[in-house]
Amino acid sequence: MSKSGTKGDTIVIKKYANRRLYDTSTSRYVTLDHLRELVKQDAEFVVLDAKSGDDLTRGVLAQIIFEEEANGANMLPLPFLRQLISYYGDALEAVVPNYLQMTMNNFAEEQERLRENFLEAMGSPGTMMQMMEGQTRRNIEIFQQAMRMFTPFPDGMPAAGTMPEPEARPAASAEKSELESLKQELEAMRSKIDKLAGS
Repeated sequence: MSKSGTKGDTIVIKKYANRRLYDTSTSRYVTLDHLRELVKQDAEFVVLDAKSGDDLTRGVLAQIIFEEEANGANMLPLPFLRQLISYYGDALEAVVPNYLQMTMNNFAEEQERLRENFLEAMGSPGTMMQMMEGQTRRNIEIFQQAMRMFTPFPDGMPAAGTMPEPEARPAASAEKSELESLKQELEAMRSKIDKLAGS
């Protein structure tokens, strides 16, 4: 399939109430398969509601992923999906997108080397497993570094309540309680990560 638009252009896809998608760069109706090919071709595009002009790109891309999974692609493991869902509404919800983006950027940078290693490992399942385990460990290390950036207390610093305070003030006490709660959540997250790293 030929690439719609030219490199550097953002293709506008309009989505109508009947769920039909219209590629304005080629003046024709298209399917999700067309958008999937645009992604693979690294073409920039946005999906806009034909009536309101709202940006629907995120939802449409998620729909492509869901259809791929429903068709048996199985790229997203069940534990990953469950853990991802559990982060919605969690205190660390804002951290997750940056971590996932960082992980995918790292994977993209190494994909050529990974392809070569994969081809070499095709004749040796043990080698392929070692390669995947190594990549998993690197991803976990990246996540642990990201978690440390958001930890309110660096390693070695005493936790709230262990240092004497000159005056007990209600505002300070509430702030200390909130920080302590956040610290406990982060420690629980670190514990989960350490268990994943050891598995």
